[in-house]
Amino acid sequence: MTDITPRAAPGRTRARLLRRALASDIFYSWRRSPVTVIASVVALALILMAVLAPWIAPYDPFNPASLNLMEGFTPPASESAFTGNYFLMGTDNQGRDVLSTIMYGSRISLFVGFSATVLSILIGVSLGLAAGYNGGAVDSTIMRVADVQLSFPAILIALLIFGVARGVIPPNRQESMAVWVLILAIGLANWAQFARTVRGATMVERQKDYVSAAKIMGVHPALILLRHILPNVTGPVLVIGTIGLALAIIEEATLSYLGVGVPPTQPSLGTLIRIGQQFLFSGEWWILFFPGVTLVLLALSVNLLGDWLRDALNPKLR
Repeated sequence: MTDITPRAAPGRTRARLLRRALASDIFYSWRRSPVTVIASVVALALILMAVLAPWIAPYDPFNPASLNLMEGFTPPASESAFTGNYFLMGTDNQGRDVLSTIMYGSRISLFVGFSATVLSILIGVSLGLAAGYNGGAVDSTIMRVADVQLSFPAILIALLIFGVARGVIPPNRQESMAVWVLILAIGLANWAQFARTVRGATMVERQKDYVSAAKIMGVHPALILLRHILPNVTGPVLVIGTIGLALAIIEEATLSYLGVGVPPTQPSLGTLIRIGQQFLFSGEWWILFFPGVTLVLLALSVNLLGDWLRDALNPKLR
């Protein structure tokens, strides 16, 4: 029998989904908060600036063939006295355009922050689900490990993991693996908060009727966790993940500032701040100022978005 039921056109379906999204409580909460709107615009602008850096950056600051030491220490919003090139944010000691270095450096900072946060979420959510659902010895073991880790600052744990990993990797591969080691160190240093949150939510969800019904039907525990419990604990994970992203970016900048992060050939915002700090008291303030402001704006905007998301996903605060 031929199906003659009229189907909605793809364009009409997309329009319906867009209207539904614009009428949702989340969008209403977002547009009613001017601070959140500004934070969203700033975060989006910085992310796009980093992603599109190879196409929109005025110069390629990490191409040795394009560097000119005679352009070093050019003040902001001025032309080089030797080449006539214009630099909106000035140049550093090697003649690199500060604006371009910020664009390229933000790429590494964001990549490390996003990757480390995803790693933390994967580890923390998995262990939190296992601890909250199984209880007993599994719960006690995972939570005691989390308690021990939470008793130390995350930056110290990241330093320890980074040092151990660098000791295992051969010296000739340490520079090429530095970014991945940094992601591993930050990711392993921040999983505990996700595990504790998911464990608490899982202990509440496992007592509900839909989980009991799935058990009676003989559904495998792994499927119960993935299909039934996990979708109901993602709200707190999204909130902590957003705030954790800002913390991961700051931790990466801190490690790079201390000289144990990404190599100078792949500088992030933390590396740029460390370089600029060397010239702060000699009058070249812009080398430190602009990367520092970029880091503050990026971390602050992401933090504000996390605070808004926490309130928007909590029905009691509406």
